Amino acid sequence: MTAHRNDPAVIRDLLHTPATWAVVGLGANPDRTAYSVARWLQRELGLRIVPVHPSAATVHGEQGYARLADIPDGTVVKVVDCFVNSARVGEVVDEAIAERERLGIEALWLQLGVVDEDAAARAEAAGLSVVMDTCPKIEFPRIQPGDGANAVTD
Repeated sequence: MTAHRNDPAVIRDLLHTPATWAVVGLGANPDRTAYSVARWLQRELGLRIVPVHPSAATVHGEQGYARLADIPDGTVVKVVDCFVNSARVGEVVDEAIAERERLGIEALWLQLGVVDEDAAARAEAAGLSVVMDTCPKIEFPRIQPGDGANAVTD
């Protein structure tokens, strides 16, 4: 199996297209990275976030859910952003694949330090785009409109 490579066009599309992101691992703890990154996604990029955490806490004014499967029908989630460790991310990827059609999931974003080549391959085989082992806050300054990535946004 070839190692996954992040596509700059996919990253650019995800960071420059208004959408809803389910942030898996986002609880109400302000000391966690997921908390600050989700806030940045809301404030700086204007994205809607849906917290997904076993506590199902409301975070940054958005209702939380314990699992992707608990997100109500009719909610369109373009990206599943994974703030879980590498050993657990495969379960999240499999749930995203299972919920793909119901929620309209198009992509998975595995955060900095989260790597699972097999899970990435399963997601891509299911038709999902995958960004792995990086953070939107790191990528955003690198990927700007007109950077030559030629992303098609809808």
